Amino acid sequence: MNPKVIAFDADDTLWHNEPYFDEAQERFCVLFQDYASKHEILGLILNHQIANLSLYGFGIKAFTLSMIETALELTNHTISGSGIEKIITIGKDLLQKPVELLPNITEVLEQLKGKYKLVVATKGDLKDQHRKLHDSGIGAFFHHIEVMSDKTEVDYQKMLGRLDCHPEDFLMIGNSLKSDVLPVLNLGGHAIHVPYHTTWEYEKIDFEIEHKNFNTITNLSELFDIL
Repeated sequence: MNPKVIAFDADDTLWHNEPYFDEAQERFCVLFQDYASKHEILGLILNHQIANLSLYGFGIKAFTLSMIETALELTNHTISGSGIEKIITIGKDLLQKPVELLPNITEVLEQLKGKYKLVVATKGDLKDQHRKLHDSGIGAFFHHIEVMSDKTEVDYQKMLGRLDCHPEDFLMIGNSLKSDVLPVLNLGGHAIHVPYHTTWEYEKIDFEIEHKNFNTITNLSELFDIL
């Protein structure tokens, strides 16, 4: 492997993210604990998120709208304005969470800088992802920031075209096998999985990946054992 471009996913690869969503869902479940079990409520939120992806995409604002739709379903459309306001507050709190980098991120980027073209390739809300990158203090390491509506093979092809990069010269690093690994491998690129301790249900797959261009590491500092 001798990549010219190395791309990093952002959420749960560069900084913590999913635990904040878990906390938000816990708050939502408490609000509606008299209507359904926690398991049922979480299932409804996930169903609404998936159903809404083609309209809302990914990110906190889309998540908040899906929570509102879940509340309407749970209450048979009898939820009050103050109830909706509480859900919006959960969403706003998510948008103001601090950015906490994962271990060794800055050190790894320092060693990669100047040797490779570094890119952030992530999904989510454009404004929120740019905010997190700014607050993280690591934005200066990156040549290009790509906030995708999704991470399909087509989305990666478009990004590679903008970067003037062939798939075989591209390495994607991320915590999601579904979004950060499989599409890139299918295009002929390289991918490294860095598992995070919790994963959104939508991003999980139920099979093992075996591919000559695929590796798994437990910490980004192990990257240099592969490059």
